[in-house]
Amino acid sequence: MNVREINSRLALGETSPEQFLSHLQDLRRSPRQFRFSFGLDSLPDEPGLIVVRGPRQYGKSTWLEQQIDGTVRTHGPGTALYLNGDEVANATALADAIGETIALFRRDAPVRRLFIDEITAVPDWQRAVKRLADSGRLRSILVVTTGSKATDLRRGAERLPGRKGRLARSTYLFTPIPYAEFRRVCGATIGSQAVTAYLLTGGSPIACGHIAEGRLPEYVIEIVKDWVYGECAQAGRSRSTLLALMECLVRFGGTPVGQAKLARETGMANNSVAAGYLELLADLLCLSPAYAWDASRRVALRRRPAKYHLSNTLAALAWHPSRLRTVADFEALSPEALGAWYEWAVAQELWRRRAIAGVEVPEELSFWQSKEHELDFVLAPGEFIEVKHGRTSPVEFTWFSKVFPKAHLTVISQTRYDTANVTGIGLEDFLLQQG
Repeated sequence: MNVREINSRLALGETSPEQFLSHLQDLRRSPRQFRFSFGLDSLPDEPGLIVVRGPRQYGKSTWLEQQIDGTVRTHGPGTALYLNGDEVANATALADAIGETIALFRRDAPVRRLFIDEITAVPDWQRAVKRLADSGRLRSILVVTTGSKATDLRRGAERLPGRKGRLARSTYLFTPIPYAEFRRVCGATIGSQAVTAYLLTGGSPIACGHIAEGRLPEYVIEIVKDWVYGECAQAGRSRSTLLALMECLVRFGGTPVGQAKLARETGMANNSVAAGYLELLADLLCLSPAYAWDASRRVALRRRPAKYHLSNTLAALAWHPSRLRTVADFEALSPEALGAWYEWAVAQELWRRRAIAGVEVPEELSFWQSKEHELDFVLAPGEFIEVKHGRTSPVEFTWFSKVFPKAHLTVISQTRYDTANVTGIGLEDFLLQQG
């Protein structure tokens, strides 16, 4: 059904949105339905602009259609309308489409909400919104937009100052399904393999549903690759260079590496080119750089070699040379590869929690390293995390209280213990923590 037909039905209210919105129909047929939770529990009644960004295949369009359905159920027909950025050529066409669509709102509508899916597919979409906002045509409307890359949030030339209304928060990152939700829906089927299965999915609902059946199908992997390669091409970057970089990031997983070395290993001209590719992956919410942390000054050292975590583990799986598709495939990895994957999983979870909390650049993390020791994550000056795949002992970390006498270290491994300065927990314990 095209946008014109959808808006005709939304304006007239002759049928419920769940009867004609495609993602809601797919959801109704799905045997496993996951709840979304990324910090926006309900839409505000007041006008403004809400920006939601997240990876492809993580449920943004389904969530958006749920909000359309909820708006119509609560406030009646003519209160919610819809546009699809994938079907709009440019900013001028978007401004025209918005102008035509908002004329369909019911005259006495208690709220007016315009939902625009994948708006980042429209180049310079901000210009269209700015033009309409400045003309006063969006004064009484809540515009809710989704998109699959965060470039416009990080480096957009037009951030629309003063045009987002008086909302307490207007920007959200659409985070993965948390492990607790995955276990709620799939735990009875997967049982003791739930954690391992979750690590293969990246928290993507479609991947979570399939892994519960035993195997990730190839089409899910291809969707992820096509999305990332498509954004790479749109940014004018080389597919083969991106492939070489992904292979390099997998190989160096969990190890600090400089951009100059990444450039040499992948055949890029220099570290500036490497930085551009790394920024692209970060904007696609697939990569979390972890910078070396200076304990004496309590600052991140951005010029030093960094760890580049593939914090979307489904994207990591898509380019992993072992072609992981099942829990058995994952368990057959070498201890070194498993250790890197555990670090990526922890980085993904930390990113998820920081995004929900509204941290402006949640993917930027820190690690600490000395000549003798290393700690994988610095959460705060007095809070650290170390990640190990196998078993550990508190004896291994007696040095910690000497180096950081007033700090606390959480060791994520296969062993549990609790001492004055060091606590050992399992990966599942960590993923189930509220944060």
